[in-house]
Amino acid sequence: MKHILFILFFTAGTCAAQVTVAKDTITLDRQQAEALFLEKNIALLAGRLDMDIAEAQVVQAKLWPNPTLTVSEINLWSNATAEKLPPLWRNFGTTSEVAVSLEQIIITAGKRRKMISMEKVSADMAKEYFSEMLRNLKLEFRNTMTDLQLTQLQQKIYKKQVSSIQVLTAAYAKQVQQGNTASAEYTRLKAAEIQFLRDLSELDRENNRLQKELKVLMSLPSSSYIKLSDDGFAPDLADIARLQLSLLIEQALENRPDVKSAKLASLYSNEKYKYERALRTPDITLQASYDRGGNIMNNFVGFGFAIDLPFFNRNQGNIKAARASIKQSELLVEQKTITVQAEVIEAYSNLQASLQLYSEFSNGLEGELDKLLDSYFRSFRQRDTSLILYLDYVNAYIENKAIILNTRKNISAQYEELKYITGQEL
Repeated sequence: MKHILFILFFTAGTCAAQVTVAKDTITLDRQQAEALFLEKNIALLAGRLDMDIAEAQVVQAKLWPNPTLTVSEINLWSNATAEKLPPLWRNFGTTSEVAVSLEQIIITAGKRRKMISMEKVSADMAKEYFSEMLRNLKLEFRNTMTDLQLTQLQQKIYKKQVSSIQVLTAAYAKQVQQGNTASAEYTRLKAAEIQFLRDLSELDRENNRLQKELKVLMSLPSSSYIKLSDDGFAPDLADIARLQLSLLIEQALENRPDVKSAKLASLYSNEKYKYERALRTPDITLQASYDRGGNIMNNFVGFGFAIDLPFFNRNQGNIKAARASIKQSELLVEQKTITVQAEVIEAYSNLQASLQLYSEFSNGLEGELDKLLDSYFRSFRQRDTSLILYLDYVNAYIENKAIILNTRKNISAQYEELKYITGQEL
């Protein structure tokens, strides 16, 4: 009796929780969920700003240095030795001195143009970094959706079995009260019911975990409950059958953002080397000055220039470091190429292995399992099948359904992984 009260309390609590959550249920298919993810994900919104920052750096590199205006030698009073000068205004300023100078740096050796080239490469790298972040988040999001779909499909299976076995336990309870059935069979049925409810509770916890992850990825309110349709749980096998390993490797080397980033890093190292070499040539500062009353002539105007003399520092260390960076980036591109090729082969092989296993189920086995389960249920109700045989088949049914669903899930996850590794649009 205690077990029965526990089950009734547990079931009532579960139903109440579902009623509460249902108020904020959001029913989506995979395309709708992904569109919401792309629109609302905070990490993507922040990542896009990195590209804006990089583009702003290109604009900054194009700007010329500002000229420098200096006003000096202004005397606030005079003494007895002051010479008389023409007044600045009426009778004011006959002993006032002032000096004004204007300076402008002239960047030499094409350093400004080389800096612009470096910043443009940096902007392209920022775009590839964002593409890499986007495809990583997409892969995580899609796999989480697949996990949630799997969990919800498993929940349907267990809820159906719980419903069926509860019908049987209710019927057997009446038979036990009437003395027509031994209580041992009723106890065995009730134990199986508790086992199914425990498994369903574990699925509910897994569902809650996946709900949390998807709500964070889609920036949904915490009170939301996501219900995904079954569409797209497994990919189209016809699309997978057309895959060719050699073409996949070519696509990966051509399309992957991390490969592009490695090549851009090598290009950036070359541009950096050019810029460091240009720094050997000193910039020139042009000067123009005006001096009132501070020179051998009144209202003196003069011109000049300033330039560093590269006797000691000709940027030798930075040039050497930039040259080494070029070699380093070339080695990293080579390593990335080898890594990508190996990753494509591994992902392709894993997908083929899962397809081989799934081919065992493609002959209608899943439908036959459902029909046979219904047949066993009817036979057991009519007492044509023993309790042990019925429960053994139910357990075998659930295990086989789990194998089929997990194989489909693995195919979906591995297909997404293969698309991710080959740099295809996710």
